[in-house]
Amino acid sequence: MPADRPDKPTVDEFDVIARLMRPLTLGAPEALDLLDDAAVLTPRPDEDLVISADMMVEGVHFLAGDPIDQVAQRLLRTNLSDLAAKAAQPYAYFLSIAWPPRCGWAERQAFAQGLERDQRAYGLKLLGGDSVSTPGPLTASVTILGRTPPGRAVLRSGARAGDVVLVSGWIGDGWLGLQAALEGRTAPSLTRYRTPEPRVALTPALRAWATAAADVSDGLIADAGHIAAASALGVELDLDAVPLSAEGRAFADHPSERQDRLLRLAAGGDDYEVVLTSAPENVAAMIEAARAAGVAMTPIGRMVEGRAVRVLFQRREIRVNRAGYRHG
Repeated sequence: MPADRPDKPTVDEFDVIARLMRPLTLGAPEALDLLDDAAVLTPRPDEDLVISADMMVEGVHFLAGDPIDQVAQRLLRTNLSDLAAKAAQPYAYFLSIAWPPRCGWAERQAFAQGLERDQRAYGLKLLGGDSVSTPGPLTASVTILGRTPPGRAVLRSGARAGDVVLVSGWIGDGWLGLQAALEGRTAPSLTRYRTPEPRVALTPALRAWATAAADVSDGLIADAGHIAAASALGVELDLDAVPLSAEGRAFADHPSERQDRLLRLAAGGDDYEVVLTSAPENVAAMIEAARAAGVAMTPIGRMVEGRAVRVLFQRREIRVNRAGYRHG
């Protein structure tokens, strides 16, 4: 496949579909070779189909200078994170994208290569979508499909008073990575920001031991609050217990500013970890099952009666002015 098409003043979108996107269907009959305006799916009788959609806009959800293959990976992975929080096995996706003038053949090829890498990593295939040109920023949306046994999707609304709140991995690296990108610095968190790790490996553990779950996209405090709101409960979070990477610990390690810095990490968003609830008697099993899947799991709070989201620092409740990202 050529890296550039200098013989063509504009990119032929049918050529892009045929040469870059059709191979991503992996020959799935549902995709109809991308020759039709739709896909045809027949759900299995022994499963539920879990569907989620996310959109990314250049300058809002990623930076104009980000490598375009990593933009494609970030797009897939943020959607995969939604499936991970539902304990759904990834299956396929639809892609809609608006290309600005700066994206010629080479950029579109790099985007497709990023998709292909993560399709192989996560067992996905492309089933269809749409492609247009725009004078505005690069904009792309994925609608992703996953599978669960009937009635086994883990929802936000299943938490119970007394449940323990846990979170996977590290919190705050997404925000730290964005700061590094904005400042033109290299840092371990930059990779976490550009290509987050969706926690699909947690699917068996979530199905077995979680009562509710959400992915940490808006910010840990905000997303724990989403579980509380959906479950008609309150939540108490211990800021001192929030798990941090070495980079996160170094950032927070300022005694006079520790509270404020921990709050920034817990509200920053873009971590794509899973925050979940589990009955107290099942917490040890949840932590062990996550460990066996290669994912750290840390208790950080509990679900309580009422509707408040309370954040504790050094055992005292503190004021939180910004719990996370708010969508416009």
